[in-house]
Amino acid sequence: MDKKLTLSLDQAIIENAKKYAKSNNISLSKLIESYLSSLIKQKKESTHITPLVESLSGVISLDEDFDIKDEYGKYLIEKYK
Repeated sequence: MDKKLTLSLDQAIIENAKKYAKSNNISLSKLIESYLSSLIKQKKESTHITPLVESLSGVISLDEDFDIKDEYGKYLIEKYK
């Protein structure tokens, strides 16, 4: 069910958004709806942790003085000798 929504935006942004929507044969409402929907979808996808990843969490323990950047640097130097 569609509902009305009132937004306050900069006039230049509104005009440019209208031009963009028109050049892409989409209404401004659908353009904004699509954008907001993609933001929500990205947020949901980025917070999803698979059971496999969750089961592996905490499996490896490292010393407090372990420097991952230093170790990775050493690995790359060795790899590209």
